[in-house]
Amino acid sequence: MTALPWLLASYLLGAIPTSYLAARAFRGIDLREHGSRNLGATNLYRVLGWRFALPVGLFDAAKGLIPVLVFAPRVSSSELFALVCGLMAVLGHVFSVFVRFRGGKGVATAAGVMLGLTPAALGLALAVWIVVVYCTGYVSLGSIAGAAIFPVAVLLLDPPSAPLVLWLDIAVAAAIIWLHRGNIKRLLNGTENRFGRRAAPAPRP
Repeated sequence: MTALPWLLASYLLGAIPTSYLAARAFRGIDLREHGSRNLGATNLYRVLGWRFALPVGLFDAAKGLIPVLVFAPRVSSSELFALVCGLMAVLGHVFSVFVRFRGGKGVATAAGVMLGLTPAALGLALAVWIVVVYCTGYVSLGSIAGAAIFPVAVLLLDPPSAPLVLWLDIAVAAAIIWLHRGNIKRLLNGTENRFGRRAAPAPRP
């Protein structure tokens, strides 16, 4: 029973809709009606720029890191429990109770989780993300490639203490790729937005 409050706290922290709140507070707009209509830092960048997207992206990552480093140790030193707390935060980010169970794609929050658990594997996945985005201009393709390489990087660089941890890492990677299914379709059709291409500026209130 002592684990349940911390699992709930992890979900609620992850569910804080940072990009939605930033767009509402500083421009009075609903981000779900602009750009790609996704509640993530990438869409916030497209609509409002780096000044807003960078701190939001860092906060989204912190939403995954805090449950791993702060919440989970209050219950158990288990790597598996820390990962479950982190996954609850990712679930909250993707399906936020505060915005009718809509959210982002969980990439930054998942990165925060993995920073706390498998930093070396995250570093390799991040390097892949940077190379792909630099070479192609597609953030979505970089996220898909980084997610795809991540389980392999965990196995090679940060072997887990229990096999279930690796399977959960694989499940997270697969879920991130699945959440990008719309992007995959646009990539195949040649209609995906490239990095650096801003959406039409959002109107000021």
